[in-house]
Amino acid sequence: MLPAPAAEAFPGSALIAPAPTVRKLQAIYFDTPDHLLHKAGVSLRIRRSGRQRIQTVKGAGSRAAGLFTRPEWERPVPGDAPLLGDDTPLPALLGQNAAALAPAFTVKVERTLWLLDEGEATIEMVLDRGTVIAAERTAPVCEIELELQKGEPHALFALARRLAAALPLRLGVLSKAERGYALLGPLHAAFKAETVQLDPAATASEACRAILALCIRHYRLNEELLLAGREPEALHQARVALRRLRSAMAIFKPVLAPAALAHLHAELRWLGGVLGDARDLDVLLEKAEPGKLRDHLHSTADKAHATVRAALESRRCLSLRLDLAEWAAVGAWRTPPARPDLRDAPARDYAAHALQKLRKRMKKRGAGLETLSDEERHALRKSAKRLRYGVDFFAGLFPKHKGRKRKFAASLAALQDNLGDLNDLATAPRLLERLALADQPDARDLPHHRDKARILTQAQKDFDTLIGRKTFWS
Repeated sequence: MLPAPAAEAFPGSALIAPAPTVRKLQAIYFDTPDHLLHKAGVSLRIRRSGRQRIQTVKGAGSRAAGLFTRPEWERPVPGDAPLLGDDTPLPALLGQNAAALAPAFTVKVERTLWLLDEGEATIEMVLDRGTVIAAERTAPVCEIELELQKGEPHALFALARRLAAALPLRLGVLSKAERGYALLGPLHAAFKAETVQLDPAATASEACRAILALCIRHYRLNEELLLAGREPEALHQARVALRRLRSAMAIFKPVLAPAALAHLHAELRWLGGVLGDARDLDVLLEKAEPGKLRDHLHSTADKAHATVRAALESRRCLSLRLDLAEWAAVGAWRTPPARPDLRDAPARDYAAHALQKLRKRMKKRGAGLETLSDEERHALRKSAKRLRYGVDFFAGLFPKHKGRKRKFAASLAALQDNLGDLNDLATAPRLLERLALADQPDARDLPHHRDKARILTQAQKDFDTLIGRKTFWS
């Protein structure tokens, strides 16, 4: 899904030869007052075009960076009242709450549609311009959607790249339904990672697809907020999302096609570095007292956030989004990986092996924690983060031992917090030196070195507690 410029950019374009069809559409989305359908990942709408009304139910499915693949059920209906057929998941989901269904929001658009032949593929491209209306709040709609009617998915991305090269586009992440529900709730300053829900019977490759999709979505949701304005917490979450994505790529490396991994890792490191520079300044800014030092940090942070925005709006970043979306959808699975036998292995077995390996690496790096150098503790911190992301990814595959899982996760989080504080103590002086602020009177109090011994002692205790915990995956 590509948010697009005005339709005037398209008529007569050499990119789009066939004459389009144009029609006006109005869709009413339904849910219960407590949004039971939305919580289940299901949407219910009745769309009107002329005198025709079509009811569509869309079920939960994969939602990656601009890719939406969801099971759906369609049927004509006589009016604006939903029909709850047993061929859809609605009756089972709603039960006695069916009577509470009511209009939640409305989407009104003018749709311009082309049917394009791309080699042996046929692609439906629509340009929607209009409004999402929920109570007293509205949001504009101006987007292109590409849907593959016939052929290989690569044709979609080839067309998307041609459009992106000619027009000021960016890859979208929210469906119209999600934008409608967003209008019904409070505005977000940031989006945290969504809970990973994996089928216990899933294969390693199925688990990998789901986790990659959620990591990319986590990043893209926060990127949208950063493009709208300066949001320090969204910046933090976008950076976390990129780290989670890189961790997932490393954890699943044996089942992924290796061709694009080096390029993607390099581009993700570049983007993570841009976000990291701004995030480091935000962290210092939070600790600085009002005064000249804080004013200087604020000015420098403003410039860093402007650099972030420029990077996000760059062609390089758009290319990275498209590369990630294509790779996650098809590219990662096109060529044999290092261990093709693992793709169809049970996800639970793969996860247990991966978690054990991550724990072993962290245990080795954390030996003698209080005597480690700053660089060695930073390596331990990265290992602890990767283990925590692995726990987040795979916890749902191990429904037993809930107590063990909760205690292990809590101990790991406590260790991470203290390692993060130690990392801040180590990096703050270097950052102040680079900014030529190390000699400022206020700078001496900023890193709070007097707390280092206490934090080190607590980090050692947290590490020992974690290593002593029983694992939940064995």
